[in-house]
Amino acid sequence: MGRVSSSLSTAAFSALLTSEGLALLDELRDHDPAQELALATKLRREHPAGLVSAALAQARLRQRAVAKFGAEDAARMYFTPNGVEQATRTSVAAYRAGAFERLGVRSVADLCCGIGGDAVALARAGIRVLAVDRDPLTCAVARANAEALGLAELIEVREADVTEVDTVAYDAVFVDPARRGGRQGGGARSASVRGGGRVTGGRIFDPEAYSPPLSWAVSAALKAPRAALKIAPGIPHEAIPAEADAEWISDGGDVKEAVLWFGTAPGRMRATLLPGPRELVGKGLSDPEVRSVGRYLYEPDGAVIRAHLVAEVAEEVGGGLVDETIAYVTGDELRPTPYATAYEITDQLPFNVKKLKALLREREVGVLTVKKRGSAVEPEELRRKVMPKPFGKRAVTVFLTRVAGAPTMLVGGPVG
Repeated sequence: MGRVSSSLSTAAFSALLTSEGLALLDELRDHDPAQELALATKLRREHPAGLVSAALAQARLRQRAVAKFGAEDAARMYFTPNGVEQATRTSVAAYRAGAFERLGVRSVADLCCGIGGDAVALARAGIRVLAVDRDPLTCAVARANAEALGLAELIEVREADVTEVDTVAYDAVFVDPARRGGRQGGGARSASVRGGGRVTGGRIFDPEAYSPPLSWAVSAALKAPRAALKIAPGIPHEAIPAEADAEWISDGGDVKEAVLWFGTAPGRMRATLLPGPRELVGKGLSDPEVRSVGRYLYEPDGAVIRAHLVAEVAEEVGGGLVDETIAYVTGDELRPTPYATAYEITDQLPFNVKKLKALLREREVGVLTVKKRGSAVEPEELRRKVMPKPFGKRAVTVFLTRVAGAPTMLVGGPVG
């Protein structure tokens, strides 16, 4: 057991592109990371130690990248650790490239291109791309990816400071700034459901801590006929420029990013759900009224919540809120919507661990899903307390939330 570590340099990466390096990567395509030490010892008898370490690290990154890029592309592409972490997943990048194409864009300056995930999607849509990054290794990886995927004729990779690049010759600008302060958190405060309910822990990035800062990216966007700026989905709405068309994107129910579009529909707020895509556009509605819990509970998609469009979902299903600060919608009728998951509620209880445990035992529950919004209780902790072992085979979902300000447990299950 063990893992070989490697700090990839530009020279080490270049060695991977030689015939010996390519053959070694091909040999490692389906390697078992748990056996790396033994495998490294064997390979070092036939190849330079540095090349073996770099190849093993790259093979490991390719395995991680499958979730974002798919097995076929991941096996041919090249990555850095940050590149795998920060790159846009293929489904989202392809959707955005299609949006550019529908706008009539034929050339894009991709600033802060990283390893080239978005550049690849744009090129596959037939769009000519200038991919710019200031890091030499990142540029080398992006260039290698364009070559590996047969897109080099459409992608020009340039090592430069993006703030010094002239983009006037391009139909559009795409900027994906680096987030310097760490990982996007939640946000410790939220006074209304338009902020998605209370979020505890973490913090919201200051957009001016991006590299380059959001203010520079906006100024660059306003100079172009069309532009898109990729930002953290937790950006405060007050930081969104009036000229922007703000879009929050989720894929398979997970919020992936937010994008500020320029040259489209200023002031628009929308949530896009992939696959599909399905788009919910804001109408500027007021927060829904609070009402008693009905037969059905609707859990809006995360992109809908981030876009502050819970009111639009409530209008669609004919429901109201369970609490003025919680993004759960309730109603008496089942009105399926792609923008929220519907659950049928069978029980409503004040928060009480003993009562919940007794109810689960009585219902012979064997599979328990715990969701929370507006509760400090951790789902895993509650699950251990109320169901240390299965009571039967039934599946149940428990929502820890507030109803009219009171800590409450709603018990039920998904519809359909």
